Amino acid sequence: MNILIAEDDIVSRKFLVKHLNALHHSLMIAKDGQEAWETYSAHHFNVVITDWMMPKINGLELARMIRTNHRERYTYIIFLTVLHGKENFMEAMKAGADDFISKPFDLDQLFARLNVAERIIGMQKELHSLQELLPICSYCKKIRDEKEEWIPVDSYISKRTASTFSHGICPECYTEHIAPSLSLMKDRRNP
Repeated sequence: MNILIAEDDIVSRKFLVKHLNALHHSLMIAKDGQEAWETYSAHHFNVVITDWMMPKINGLELARMIRTNHRERYTYIIFLTVLHGKENFMEAMKAGADDFISKPFDLDQLFARLNVAERIIGMQKELHSLQELLPICSYCKKIRDEKEEWIPVDSYISKRTASTFSHGICPECYTEHIAPSLSLMKDRRNP
């Protein structure tokens, strides 16, 4: 997975990099919240692991900024912080965190949470691809819309995009449908 680590403590940062590299994740590192936001803005990350207390922009502000960014692909946010307790947990969740781990932390616990993040991101990708499927009638080629109504393909597309249609006849349909009709009309004129 692509992971952004936002951690101002050099020891914690090196520890995370060492162990996450061993799992073959693609990592980018930010030394404070401002650098994390700039890096996030320029790239897509599956996961952001952030400290809470950082200079310039703290982890809560970073999480809020990520959530208001409204990207098509979801980013899973894990807080990794020295702060403890239900109040801090709830505040992180309100800011947009998906998970919260207090330091010092157990590596196995972090790895398990990353596995959960990977499953959730995988399900989100699957859901997104299912939403892109269009139910189309095999015979008349009408599409079923969100109101469960069957409408012509050109109407469906015109309502959802800036596309317009001009009608024509493809070579196969000309040969199959038009040419025989023209031939029949010609035969009727010349008995």
